[in-house]
Amino acid sequence: MSIFNVISLGGGLALFLFGMTLLANGMEKVSNGRAEKALERLTGNIVFSILLGAGVTAVVQSSSLTTVVVVGMVNAGILRLQNAVGVIMGANIGTTVTGQILRLGDLENNANAGLIMQIVKPSTLAPAVSIIGIILILTAGKKELKKLVGETCLGFGILFQGMFAMEAAMEPLQSSPTFANVFASLQNPFLGVLAGAVVTGIIQSSSASIGILQALSSTGAITCSAAFPIIMGQNIGTCVTSLLSSIGASKNAKRAAMVHLYFNLIGTVIFLVGVYSINATIGFSFWSDPITKGGIANFHTLFNVVATLLMAPFYKGLAHLAEITIRDKQSAPAPKAGGDNILDERFLSAPGLALEQSSVVVQEMAMEALENFRQSVTLFRKYDPTLVQEIMRREDGIDSREDRVNNYLNHVAEGQLTDPEQKDLSMLTRLVVEFERVGDYAINLVERAQALAEQKVRFSETALDELETICGAVEQAIIMASDSFRERNIEMAARIEPLEETVDTIENELKLRHIRRLKNGQCTIDAGLVFLEVLTYIERVSDHCSNIAVLLIARKNGSKTLNRHEYIKKVHQGETDLYKHEMQEFMDRYFNALPPEEA
Repeated sequence: MSIFNVISLGGGLALFLFGMTLLANGMEKVSNGRAEKALERLTGNIVFSILLGAGVTAVVQSSSLTTVVVVGMVNAGILRLQNAVGVIMGANIGTTVTGQILRLGDLENNANAGLIMQIVKPSTLAPAVSIIGIILILTAGKKELKKLVGETCLGFGILFQGMFAMEAAMEPLQSSPTFANVFASLQNPFLGVLAGAVVTGIIQSSSASIGILQALSSTGAITCSAAFPIIMGQNIGTCVTSLLSSIGASKNAKRAAMVHLYFNLIGTVIFLVGVYSINATIGFSFWSDPITKGGIANFHTLFNVVATLLMAPFYKGLAHLAEITIRDKQSAPAPKAGGDNILDERFLSAPGLALEQSSVVVQEMAMEALENFRQSVTLFRKYDPTLVQEIMRREDGIDSREDRVNNYLNHVAEGQLTDPEQKDLSMLTRLVVEFERVGDYAINLVERAQALAEQKVRFSETALDELETICGAVEQAIIMASDSFRERNIEMAARIEPLEETVDTIENELKLRHIRRLKNGQCTIDAGLVFLEVLTYIERVSDHCSNIAVLLIARKNGSKTLNRHEYIKKVHQGETDLYKHEMQEFMDRYFNALPPEEA
């Protein structure tokens, strides 16, 4: 081979890898993270786990991505180790799809192919799909899905163009005795496995290394006896990615990575013994024949399907083997979902899942803020320093979650996001602020209660009853805001505005009552000023609940933002019978439940 062939080979490899990346990214984005999110809904059924792992990997076109996400889920406590075993097995099957697509290259040598076969030949199909892809991209405008489908089609075309370039560059090797001798040496099964593992470990993609092997098969120098051990080694080499991703993770996450390695190691040993024993006793007629792209794809699929069928009944034993390898120094419980590992960096490779995990943390903030609000208002009736410490600890947790999720979302924003993911990111970033402010106002209430306790000043029973009534309405608003966010319930979110308007009405009424009490000397100046401050803090909490509702409604309507004041103005101008009914319902429940004003 001349230097020009080497350059052409490198260029073809670059196109091939770029096409594969573009194809995988396009398919992953079209799925909008749904494939990865499906992994969260696993059951303990090993068959279902295998099928789901295969399906997810076929969609995202990367067993490495699937296994890395699985390691992250085990690390976060979302997925049990035994459930992860089935997914990992399925991922190995799903990754064989790429090789089956690339086997279409065998049609190029079929001169007697009919019209349909001529059309699906890569030399015809790849340029045609590329043309469709670029047309879709250029005409997509703001249609995100159309653009993503175009990128997927373009990736498919580039993938084959890269393979054509590699095959053309390697044509001189067909008559090279040195090249033939190299692959003859790889008929030694151990050298073949080692070569396949090293190459795949370097490029960290079994699909890519299988594709390169398929391109090399066009030279005719690769026999079945040389290809089989290389393919087995490629399955081992792809474990490098998951092993690297488990560094610094929990013991169970490391065990998940070891399951991936053990599955391929054991499968390779079984196949080496089985294939070479059969060939030695019975003999394969094709053993010394050149292997085709289809032969490579079929053996790759056969290896993973048979290995899965053999080891699936012993999936618990595979998990136990990993546990023996990665031992606990002392008995420790598995991490719980929602722990510190829930925002795992491994999820950043799947933005949809990363946003889903961020959403879980924001939900935790909402529940902590709700509990702090509930407890803070009780301090006005009975001040309890122990309860204050508990509230402050919970506030520290809210602040910690805010910092973690904001930092995590910044990392998510650095990736390539689809338009829906961009909108989810924008919504979550603002929701973090809203729920954190609810927590802050709870602390403001604590500080006001503390000030009254230090001054030995107390609200009247009537004032305390009034506070409990308005706080009940605001607590309901926080619950509705939290539930509508968790359930993505827009109908519930729309009910927050009439409740917020009810809170405003109650606040105005209580301020008027309190001013009259001040004038009549029924309340001290010190207590009166604090009471007015407290009312303001409570009402602002309901404002933030209204903000949350607006953000959720905006996201449902496909927008990143929605002007709250314009939305409220529009709602009030076009008040429907439903809005009036809900407003009356909240007025009856809270405003009309206010204690009678003192004479």
